[in-house]
Amino acid sequence: MSAHFYDYVRGLSDQVPAGYSDNGMRAYRHLVHLGASQMVEAHFPELREQLGDEAWRELITAFVRDSRWSSPYYGDMKDAFLEFIARESTRED
Repeated sequence: MSAHFYDYVRGLSDQVPAGYSDNGMRAYRHLVHLGASQMVEAHFPELREQLGDEAWRELITAFVRDSRWSSPYYGDMKDAFLEFIARESTRED
């Protein structure tokens, strides 16, 4: 798969890569975000509850787009999320 595919799925680009359908790519992007949301929430349910729906969606979107998460395994997401939060918190200071 190409970098264009991953850029689209992560939300770095809104240009559908050549050879893929718009509907299929939107569905795949949604599934990646849904999986990320569910896995992160499983480890941090209190954070999800404290943030509320809109802030949670924004956080997950930023995580999928900007994190260094590169493992194909959702189970590795907890560590990538913690690294993302640590990096983002120092960036805001």
